This record gives sequence, C-alpha cells and structure tokens, in this order.
Amino acid sequence: MIGLNGVYTSSAQIYLYPNSSDVVLRNTSFPLSSIVNPGIFFRYRLIDDLIMGFNTEYMTKSENGNNLTAFSDNKTVTINVKDGFLMIPFELSLYYLLPFSTESFKFLMGGGGAYYFGKQTRNFGNASIKSSETHIAYGIQVSISMDYLIDNNLSIQGPMKFRDPQFTVKNIYDRKTVNYNGSIIYLAQDSFVSKINVNGVTFVIGAAYSF
Repeated sequence: MIGLNGVYTSSAQIYLYPNSSDVVLRNTSFPLSSIVNPGIFFRYRLIDDLIMGFNTEYMTKSENGNNLTAFSDNKTVTINVKDGFLMIPFELSLYYLLPFSTESFKFLMGGGGAYYFGKQTRNFGNASIKSSETHIAYGIQVSISMDYLIDNNLSIQGPMKFRDPQFTVKNIYDRKTVNYNGSIIYLAQDSFVSKINVNGVTFVIGAAYSF
C-alpha cells in the first residue's frame, strides 16, 4: 500500500536561548501554530493483524517575531525577523488491526521509532542563516487510525499521532551587516544556538492505493 497525506500539527516551539544561565530566558520560546504539510507513506501487511508502516513528511513553518537584538546608529534595536524551521521525519511503525474492524472500516493502533532531521530558518532584510551544526533527533511516536475502504484497492485514512521531536541547531549568519528597511544593522553575534520542539498533536488525512 502506498499513499499521500495532508498533515496538520497543532503547535511547535523555538527556544532562542536554550543555553542561557537565566532559567526564565532559557525556557522562553517563540510559538508556531497550525502547521500544514504534505507526507507520503507505505504499509505492508506482515500477518493478518500486524501491519508494518513507514512514512515521511516535509514540514516547514515560519512566522514574524521581534526575536533579534542588534545595533543601529550606536543604539540597541529590536528587529522583527521571520523565524521558523524545516523538519523531515522518518518514522517506522508497527500497527495492530483492532478486532472490532469491519470490511469497510479498519481501526488500527500503532507506534514505533523515528529519526528527525531539521534546521532553523530566519530571514530579515537581506540576511539569512544556515546551520553549521545540527543534532539529529530520535524518538518514539504512537498513533491511532481509522481507514475507510472505498473498494479493494482505494482507501481513505484518518490517523491521529502523538510525538515530541526535539533537536538543537547552531546557526551562522550569511553576513555581519544587514540592510534592514533602509538602515544598516550590525549583528551582535555571528552565530547562535536554538532548540526546536514540535510538541503538538498531529492529525492526518490521506488516500492510499493497495497493490
């Protein structure tokens, strides 16, 4: 079975000062919400009630926030930047077909391991960032799903997934001085570390074709 998904994740957080000695600052995050992205999945029936699955997604989200302090005209200024992230999960799952399933409606419960690749994005003026160091995240995920079989080959699927990927990235700016809204901005540092946590509930709707 192979299929395409539309994936909605309720929330994520970017911690901009994860290494700060100040507890309040270290735990302060920039929230992102309503993350929508595409995905693809494969399933293979091992035996009657056990199904192995693999899925991956392309998840990206960014929003504007006053998240950067810099210098302009010998003054400290707060800059509005577009902060976000890119994450590509690779998830391997084992599903159990629940006994109250029918010929048309299949109910599954599953879970498994996951590998998460990600990076932060930031754009403002004529500047952007790139990741110089990324800590890949590993984790577990669990899900429940209801599948509706239109015919022997085509089905509609509606999983709900719980996962909590978290990874740390070190970023560097592509320039030291930035043209921002007609002014020259001087950055206070060349690089910075952020922590990204995709902690929201995930809802999926997809269509699959069985060979």
